[in-house]
Amino acid sequence: MNKVIRIGTRDSELALWQAKTVQAALEHFGHETELVPVKSTGDLNLDQPLYEMGITGIFTKTLDIAMLTDKIDIAVHSMKDVPTALPTGIVEAAVLKRANSKDILLHKGVEFLEGDGTIATGSLRRKAQWLNKYPTHNVVDLRGNVNTRMQKLEDNDWDGAIFAAAGLERINLTPKNHIDLNWMLPAPAQGAMLVVAKEEDDICREAVSALNHRASEICVHVEREFLKELEGGCTAPIGASAVIIDNNLHFKGALFSLDGSQKIEVENNIAVTNLKDFGKRCAQEILSNGGRELMSEIKKVLK
Repeated sequence: MNKVIRIGTRDSELALWQAKTVQAALEHFGHETELVPVKSTGDLNLDQPLYEMGITGIFTKTLDIAMLTDKIDIAVHSMKDVPTALPTGIVEAAVLKRANSKDILLHKGVEFLEGDGTIATGSLRRKAQWLNKYPTHNVVDLRGNVNTRMQKLEDNDWDGAIFAAAGLERINLTPKNHIDLNWMLPAPAQGAMLVVAKEEDDICREAVSALNHRASEICVHVEREFLKELEGGCTAPIGASAVIIDNNLHFKGALFSLDGSQKIEVENNIAVTNLKDFGKRCAQEILSNGGRELMSEIKKVLK
């Protein structure tokens, strides 16, 4: 049966790049496709920090609704934006090969790192880790798509702003004046693209499954399992990184207080053949080392 696969995407330059990458891959395998751009709630409201908006999946909910009301067949997401629990009737169809998972700092000169400075980011995770390393710095909120955020950095007197390396690399916007933040733990699944489909849509699920990259899928699932066990439905400063080397998965994860003054971390290695509940066990190690009390404090502030 021939079917034109309608690909739902946010309408930012980066989101369209990601959707077009999926589109090209599907067409390579002989499928007909159509792009359907949709503007999300998270893109429309740029005045509030994300954690204050109190909506799970703020960048994905509009596409979920479009899929469940049969306006699109599949949706392409930055996987770090996707809630750990998908809506009923929607399933993961493919995790594409992961790009650079690191964060980078765009700056106007790095002298401020030795003294006082102001950094911009809309991420609680990035803010907490920055303040953990640079407790005297000021961190201001920064919202918008990649292009908007880069312009805001240019227009304000901030010393720098933190971005995901993959987002800038994908649309060739990485400037020379940046440094890699190798010490900063990324968001779970950062750098990975996820394609979701309706559970009942066997045609689309089979078509998209050809795009799945197994090693990337394994790593992001461990990271997201870690996140799900820790957060319990609450946004929190959580970082996680899993990489596979010689059939062993190396995992680092951490939970931070909102002001960055507290850090509870875990680091473990395990054979890829023995991964059942591994992310969950790493999270439970954090929780038993003070993380449960810290999560309770975070929830009180953010509720």
